Formats: sequence, structure tokens, C-alpha cells
Amino acid sequence: MLPCNPGGHSAYQDTFVSDFLKFYPDPFSLPKTTWDYIVQFWHLDLSQTDSIMQDCYSVFGPEPRLPSCMLRSYLLALKLKVVSTTLWCRMLKESPLYAILSGFSFGDTPGIGTFYDFFSRIWKDDPDNLSPKDRFPKMKLPKVKKKGEKTPCDSSCTASRLLPLLECWNLKPQNPFSLIFRLYKQQFLDQSIRKGLIDPEHLALAGDGTPVRTAAQQRKKRICDCKEKGCPSCNCKRHYSQPDCSWGWASRHDMLSFLHSFFTMKAYLPKFHVEKLLLDSAHDAYAVYEYCRQENIVLFIDLNPGHTGHFTYKDDFTIDDDGVPVCKMGLRMHKDGYEAAKHRAKYRCPKSSRKQGCFCEHPCSSAKYGRTVHIFTADNPRLFNIPPRDSKAWEKEYNGRTSVERSNKREKEDYKLEDGRHRSTKIWYCSLYGIMMLQHLDAWKMPSVKAFQESLLGSSA
Repeated sequence: MLPCNPGGHSAYQDTFVSDFLKFYPDPFSLPKTTWDYIVQFWHLDLSQTDSIMQDCYSVFGPEPRLPSCMLRSYLLALKLKVVSTTLWCRMLKESPLYAILSGFSFGDTPGIGTFYDFFSRIWKDDPDNLSPKDRFPKMKLPKVKKKGEKTPCDSSCTASRLLPLLECWNLKPQNPFSLIFRLYKQQFLDQSIRKGLIDPEHLALAGDGTPVRTAAQQRKKRICDCKEKGCPSCNCKRHYSQPDCSWGWASRHDMLSFLHSFFTMKAYLPKFHVEKLLLDSAHDAYAVYEYCRQENIVLFIDLNPGHTGHFTYKDDFTIDDDGVPVCKMGLRMHKDGYEAAKHRAKYRCPKSSRKQGCFCEHPCSSAKYGRTVHIFTADNPRLFNIPPRDSKAWEKEYNGRTSVERSNKREKEDYKLEDGRHRSTKIWYCSLYGIMMLQHLDAWKMPSVKAFQESLLGSSA
């Protein structure tokens, strides 16, 4: 039968209060760290989950576990850094607090199969992976020379060929992870917007790629008889247990991941307006600059050392690596303002002042205040960035890119994303989206533990 939760979140809170005081007559004996996540999950309203997932259940059969309780319990497991479903089911049976905080009655908690059945319901596809398990072996990529180097890739050529395709790409509305995304958006992303943490009309996005370790082996087997015929190194299809995973730490360039993620975000969140993009040097490609200029997106990208070089500008000036003109004497010119209406930056002779004029030994202009050069962004949007890369405004804005590093660290280290070592893309998506939900929950302002304790004890009196 269909799940039914007429009381909503209020019913969950009332049940928690009565059961909590029954099993913990002295609630002040619990440590503060325990109270911290009690406060969070008390205020976490997941009642929309029951209505969103109505179509995932049959009208026949026994009454199922409430989807809101199943999701709340899974998020609680991730909050406690428990990556094993088997271990979490045992903890629910042993700890009254975990059971009632999830929304279950102690002694009547779901088993391992119930959790995996819930994962299958929010994954809208029969196969557990996006790719077929029988596929051709992937070609090995050349190894990087030094630790920390980027995956070899001609990012400029790749972006110029891929961007036009993605601009006219129509993302299918029904993807296997579409229901997981809907649960995330309606109950967490939209809630953060209502709380004023995100302004969808004025977004500044920071992006960076990070590898996720899935397993130590490829786990593939032959499905052909070439070995018996005397050809042990054939290129026939193999059967992979994890067909969506790649062998190695650096198998996909950051440029490819960013473009795919960016246009997927635009398809799923069409009302979000991106004003700024903060990316690292792996995304330094002319096609990206041209696209952002057409879309009125201010781009902050660190220059890739392999793509830079001096070139002549205005017949007798060269341009430094960060877009600053260099005079005949080899001196970097001084910035002298920016004309937004004309989309150009102004630079003047480094050996001149407004009071003394030009005092250079070999002046390159007869003007009183020395040579002036105007840099037009249309000439080279990659080098002539607005604001200029040598300005404090650019440095201040670009420092915000470290937020993506903190987010990756939060997911991989604090919430133990890699410790799961899951064998299906379905569970990887469930785990990643669950962690993203908790990141929003951590950002929401909650009452203090003391204020919550007084309110809880007062409501129970």
C-alpha cells in the first residue's frame, strides 16, 4: 500500500519527545556532540519525501516504511560517518536514540534489504549503473610526469569542439538520478534559498575537479574465448562490475567534467543566473572566455603556464603573462583605471607622474605624461581579463575559489565519501547527494543546545 504520513513533521517531533524521555529520563547526561545532531534532525523537515515518492510504491501489499524516515535515517548514518549499511542496521537495533531520531520505534527498525529497496526506489532505473557492464576496455592514458600535474589534454581544442555541442544539448528530464535530485532540491536547496544563503539571481560559482577512489582493482572478466584460441591480449568486450568507474586517479580532464556539470546544472536549474565563474588554470581556454562573454559571465581563471607567452601589441608593446603591457624598456606599465563603457583598461608609462610628467631617459611618446596604452578586452579576452589579473579586485574575488576545495574536503574527508567503496553507481549517487544534503543542513542556523533543551523540556511538561 502507499505510504501515509498525515501528521507530517509535527507527528515525528511529538513521537520523538515521548520516546526520547522514556528511554532517556535524564537527557542532560548526553554529551553536547550528541545534542548537536539532535537539534539538527529535530528541525529537519523531510515530510515532502512521502508525497514526492508516492509513485514509487504500489497500492497493494503491506504498509511500507515511511520514505521520510528512511531518508532521515540514512542521513543520520552519514552524519555519524557510518558508511556501512549493515553496521548502521545493527546500530539502529542497539541504540534507542538512533532509532527514534530516525523516526522508528525502538525494536522495530528496518533491515539491510529495506534500505537497499529504498535506494532502488529513488534510483529511477533497473540497472544500477549508467553504462552497460559489457563494454570494450578503455585505452590507458599516459602517466603524468610529476605528482599533482593535470591530466594531459588540449583544453583549448577540447572546449572549442565540445561547447557548441553542449549549447544545443537537450538533457533528458528523466535520468536515473532525477528523483534523488528532486528530493535534494525541494527540501534542501530551495530551503537554503529561502533562508537567504543562496541568491539564484546573482550566483558566483567556484569549480574544480577531484578524483574519488572507488576500488583497488578493475574487477573485469573475459566474456570471449580469444584466450583459448591463442590470443590472450585481445580487445574484445569485458564484463565490469563497476562500468562507470575508470582505472587510475586522473582519467578525466577537469575541463570535460566542468563543461558537463555546468550545462547539466543549467538544464536542471534553468532559473539560476550565473554572474561569475571562478576556475583554475585547467579551464584556461579561449572557447570558455568567448562563451562567458556572450552570456555576460565575469570569468576568473588563473592562466595556464603552458598556454602563455609574450606577443606584440600595438606594434611596439609586448604583453606580460598576466595581461599587463610591457614597454620598450622592459618595464611593466602602471594601471590607470578602467572605462567600463568602452570595455577597455588604461595603462600609463611607469616612469611618469601627473605632477612631474614623464621622466624616462628614452621616452616612447612626446606626450607630457608619457605613453598611454588602452587594452581592449575584445582583442584577447583571455589575457585582457576584467578586472585585470594584477588588480586587488581580481585577487579578492579569485580567493573565493578555495570554497570548492573546502567543499571537496568536507565530502571526501569529513563525511568519508571514499570509505564506502560501493560497487554500483546507484549507491554512489545516493551517498553523494546525501552528503550534499548534510552540507546544506550544516549551513542552516539552528538554535543553541541550551535553548533547545529548555524548549524540549518545556513542551514535554
